[in-house]
Amino acid sequence: MHTVITGGTGFLGQALARSLLDDGHEVSVYTRAVDKCRRLFGNRVSPFSSWHEAPEQADAVVNLSGEPLVGTRWNEEKKDRIRSSRLSVTHGVLAWIDRMQLRPEVMISGSAVGYYGYSETATFTESDKPADDFSARLCRDWELAAEAVKKHDVRLCTVRTGIVLHPEGGALKQMLPAYKLGLGGPISSGRQWLSWIHREDWVNAVKYLLVSKSLHGAFNLTSPNPVKNEEFSSMLACVLHRPNMFRVPAFSLKLLFGDGADLLINGQKVMPAKLQQAGFEFSYPTLEQALRANLES
Repeated sequence: MHTVITGGTGFLGQALARSLLDDGHEVSVYTRAVDKCRRLFGNRVSPFSSWHEAPEQADAVVNLSGEPLVGTRWNEEKKDRIRSSRLSVTHGVLAWIDRMQLRPEVMISGSAVGYYGYSETATFTESDKPADDFSARLCRDWELAAEAVKKHDVRLCTVRTGIVLHPEGGALKQMLPAYKLGLGGPISSGRQWLSWIHREDWVNAVKYLLVSKSLHGAFNLTSPNPVKNEEFSSMLACVLHRPNMFRVPAFSLKLLFGDGADLLINGQKVMPAKLQQAGFEFSYPTLEQALRANLES
């Protein structure tokens, strides 16, 4: 199978590309960082930075490109970059597919659990409608843009990803320094839900969707056991054998990240109903299993 990945040098794209390569598949990567791609993968992948240089044929497309959400302060300019980066690459993918004579069989396109908005009491599955805050509108519009591929009879799966856990990147990488120093603790009230997934399970879920020809539509890529932030903090401290004493106040996150602090202060309880109905099995279904696999290996 030949898979084209957008965002293939990112935290998730790298892991997916390596897994597909290890399985013996061919991988091409759309990236603005061609040199970085070559450093990461050598000659194992074919990088390209323009859709005019894209392969003439591919079996699958995994569309993950987008400006990182976490790590910098959100202002209007940042939010414009977050939005335009996702939509412009998706439109580029679709224009490339429009030109192809032999089109891919399947497209996996990114989204996030922010689609559902924030709640301390609701439980969300794929059948729930989007909320109306910035993150929800972003996810909704990203998913709607990808829908255009269906006019070519390309099977489409959109993946609403939760917090992906792995020490190489994402939220866990940013948390570890403070926790290792004994300065970790819950964020704000600690009552907000954290819908998470181990990176290996995320990769395996995407690969499952690539080959399961009867599956289509939206899929929540989250563990079946979401936790409150307070429980996450306590378990992380326990696995690291560190105290869990220092609560992070909401106002300090607002000062650092602006509107982006909502991703940390708020949350949602999201269940992978369709993945489970399809028979996908998680290797790390509980938080303790996931953290120990990440931090004790």
